[in-house]
Amino acid sequence: MKIKKILNNNAVIVLDGGREKIAIGAGIAFNKRKNDLVIASKIEKVFIMRENAKLEQLLSRIPAEHFTISEEIITYAEHDLGAKLNEHIHVVLTDHLSFAIERTQKGIYITNKLLYEIKILYPREFEIGLWAIKHIRDKCQVEMPVDEAAFIALHLHTMKPQGGDLHQTIRQTTIIRDIIQSVKSQLKIEIEEDEIAYQRFISHLRFTLSRVSQYDLHTMDEELSGMIQKKFPIAYRCAKEIAQALLSRHGMELPKVELGYIALHIERLRRNRPLKTKIKRS
Repeated sequence: MKIKKILNNNAVIVLDGGREKIAIGAGIAFNKRKNDLVIASKIEKVFIMRENAKLEQLLSRIPAEHFTISEEIITYAEHDLGAKLNEHIHVVLTDHLSFAIERTQKGIYITNKLLYEIKILYPREFEIGLWAIKHIRDKCQVEMPVDEAAFIALHLHTMKPQGGDLHQTIRQTTIIRDIIQSVKSQLKIEIEEDEIAYQRFISHLRFTLSRVSQYDLHTMDEELSGMIQKKFPIAYRCAKEIAQALLSRHGMELPKVELGYIALHIERLRRNRPLKTKIKRS
């Protein structure tokens, strides 16, 4: 492979069989010039991108160390997830991390309001995010808040095969957070995020919202739905309020049978918990 362009000390654009590729490796461009051959043992990763111009522009304005850290996180994530991430991750995650590192160094911290929902919905990606902020701390002595692990988790999730659109993922997670807030407000309770019932409810809402958008809904026997409505009137009324809010705020309509499933989850949350009881977070 011949070097066509040096992006930084650890990344070069090469020509391989007449095709442009990006080669990455520690010190891969050290003492190299255009048309020099790349030392094979230096290459850690090679990929073809349709966004070479964006990556070049990005690398021209960020520290090379930030790009290296981002690539190490991507490599770790792909190994942990057992899946190749969308090539766009090399641009979006690098851009995000570089800005986040600079923000943190200036003492500017952004709260992730979806932290608990992301932690439950995307646990594996969140664990990688925790590894990532520790890796950043070890590499450049920047102590990032746990909120950043959740931001990283979202980027990783949406870059997975069939991961979905980032904006759509954020919208869905925000809707779930709003539903949880509605349940807590209506039932006048606080919910411990580590509760199994809470985690099951979050997961059910995620799949419910996905099914609504894909017109692929569960069907519950009407007799069973009616029984749930009579046996758990408070939970069912709360489910109806949620359905009305979804329709008015987000234009999403839940069929009547789906209310039974939601009511069951709500009943689990309120079971054995008196009204106005507050459970402190650990």
